[in-house]
Amino acid sequence: MVNSTLSYFILGTYIHIGTLRYLYFMLTAMLYLFIVIVNTSLIVIICMNRSLHEPMYLFLCSLFVNELYGSTALFPFLLVQILSDIHTVSAPFCFLQIFCLYTYAHIEFCNLAVMSYDRYLAICCPLQYNTRMTSNKVVIFIIVIWLYSFVKFIITLSLNIRLTLCGNVINSLYCHNYLVVKLACSDTKVNNIYGLFGVVLTILVPLLPIFFSYMKILKVCFSGCKQTQQKAVSTCTPHLVSLLNFSFGCCFEILQSRFDMSGVPNMLRIILSLYFLIIQPLLNPVMYGLQMSKIRNACRHLFCYKMLADHKDIM
Repeated sequence: MVNSTLSYFILGTYIHIGTLRYLYFMLTAMLYLFIVIVNTSLIVIICMNRSLHEPMYLFLCSLFVNELYGSTALFPFLLVQILSDIHTVSAPFCFLQIFCLYTYAHIEFCNLAVMSYDRYLAICCPLQYNTRMTSNKVVIFIIVIWLYSFVKFIITLSLNIRLTLCGNVINSLYCHNYLVVKLACSDTKVNNIYGLFGVVLTILVPLLPIFFSYMKILKVCFSGCKQTQQKAVSTCTPHLVSLLNFSFGCCFEILQSRFDMSGVPNMLRIILSLYFLIIQPLLNPVMYGLQMSKIRNACRHLFCYKMLADHKDIM
């Protein structure tokens, strides 16, 4: 149960922008609409096209669903706050947003880790790939990733909800787990220990299979033929860019919540705090849609089919 003495939080990072709020509202709404359209389109294309029912594309489908999940936890909330004069959020909704955003980040890292293992099998063990990475195993991987992420953060959230809070001002644009913990006037030793343990589980543990996979892939690339090198580059480049981009955004957000960042300009802090929640849902569908030839061809085929259907209706 949420602390009965606290019914809402104040978000202290928002600044008065006057009539510019309507411009920011339109830009944010268009950005969210674009994210929803491109991610949903790729999910539908992968689900409807049987030639894309392969492990790599099923993992991508899970990744795109997660982008929608994370974006929906942030953007509607941002749109409401942009138009509001008073930037408050109810305590239950704040904890719900924390749960959604943190599980989004954990699912993203785990999904990228499993995708790197999939690329390792495809490039380093091509003859064993179909037996070691079956459709059933892919479904199990995806279910375990999502369930594990939800269960892990339910523990974190239950530890936070029991705290007695002596303040209600969060210096952020959205609800942030550690910033809520810093408002507590009760003992937070267990929260801090489990929080650091959670960071290790969320970031460092998924990085181990990623490093292992890419060390093996690089070894094969340097010793393999040109065709193998081209295959590795074409399939691994989007994954590496996505991983580095998301890692950068998460690292800044962790540093900002735990250390004094007053030396960083306020506007830069605002931009970087939203970086991993805005750029990642934009980058993944655009990059994978352009880089993966099968997805690109499926999009082109669907577009051409729709154009022909519209032309027939006109005739």
